[in-house]
Amino acid sequence: MFLCFADFKVAVYRLSLAAGEQGLNLPPYKGSTIRGGFGHVFRRIACSQPKCECRDCMLAQTCPYALIFEPAPPPGSAVLKHYSDIPRPFVIEPPLETKTNYTPGETLEFGLVLIGQAIQYLPYFVLAFKELGNVGLGKGRLPFTLADVAAVDAASGQARSIYNSGSNRITPVQCQRTLAELQSNCPSGDILTLDFLTMTRLKYEHSLVLEIPFHVLVRNLLRRISTLYYFYHGYETADIDYKGLVERATDVPTLAQELKLVDWERYSHRKDVKMNMGGLVGRVAYGDGWQEFSPLIRLGEIVHVGKGCVFGLGQYVIGE
Repeated sequence: MFLCFADFKVAVYRLSLAAGEQGLNLPPYKGSTIRGGFGHVFRRIACSQPKCECRDCMLAQTCPYALIFEPAPPPGSAVLKHYSDIPRPFVIEPPLETKTNYTPGETLEFGLVLIGQAIQYLPYFVLAFKELGNVGLGKGRLPFTLADVAAVDAASGQARSIYNSGSNRITPVQCQRTLAELQSNCPSGDILTLDFLTMTRLKYEHSLVLEIPFHVLVRNLLRRISTLYYFYHGYETADIDYKGLVERATDVPTLAQELKLVDWERYSHRKDVKMNMGGLVGRVAYGDGWQEFSPLIRLGEIVHVGKGCVFGLGQYVIGE
């Protein structure tokens, strides 16, 4: 059913930051802080026209910053040409720990997922985080060192270091995986259990939901994955019977649901406004009928689902 997404590409990395001589002072949820600091530095090192808005820049179609942070439909786009909320082709997975103070030399680890065309720009990501260490992070903008970057095989979970502060070089390693290659470890069984680890913001009929019926999860996964596929894999939207899928997803029962709403407020420097980004965390179990959606569920486990994925929101894992 999802063979048209078979060549959807992802690459997973694990970054380790070592706190400097003054330590680090970070908020309990660190996704927005990491993303914000990293974004400013990325533009500084990648953008050749810093005084120009991306939408007006003649280099936008070839600029790494524009592709990753200010994506827009390509010229002559037949579909989605008026799409204003294009998801970014990366996900930052901050640590789930809520500690705020890191002592000098203490390590903070987080995940980085690159999607489609963004995978080729890994060196920019590494350089940006290295430079962010000099700029500083968190309260007081305290410095740190990018100690290590490891490539993680999304299929096996095995990790291999490709960069460390001592060598200052990136070792090429093939860790890119397609959905077809992830099929071998797709979930199976009569019951599907999902643990939502970070605030998950799903919409249905233009409103955020306070429960996660299976069809709402499928709708949001289809929307996110098909859009990422179109914008960052160079293809038209996949030939999928969306209506039929959603209708069948509606028949999948919810067997158990233990969710709670967690508030989280972040400040957007770009919009100069405080934003409520709270969402649902907890566990949901679904009954028979979910199996045909197994590849979609597996891919969503890697790329997340819902609003705010770039900050690490919408992260879930498939339970045992």
